[in-house]
Amino acid sequence: MSLAPDGEVRSREELVAFVRELRQDHLRRGHEWENRSLDHSLETLAAWMDDSPGWYRNLGEQLPEEGDWTFLARALQAATVYE
Repeated sequence: MSLAPDGEVRSREELVAFVRELRQDHLRRGHEWENRSLDHSLETLAAWMDDSPGWYRNLGEQLPEEGDWTFLARALQAATVYE
């Protein structure tokens, strides 16, 4: 799995691997990330998701409608309490 923004995640397992890769990248070079704090990361996540139709349009693509938005919301919420 690659941290490239154009990569396609096709399964829950690939999403898990991607998130773990993000974590490892943060451990290695988090000091280089623009959004180093959880506060800033969550704010920019919301902003990017809000603007994502334009991002897809700029690539000549459409925002996938089949995405499981509830799963993603539950995963983000669970990360605040799950051990």
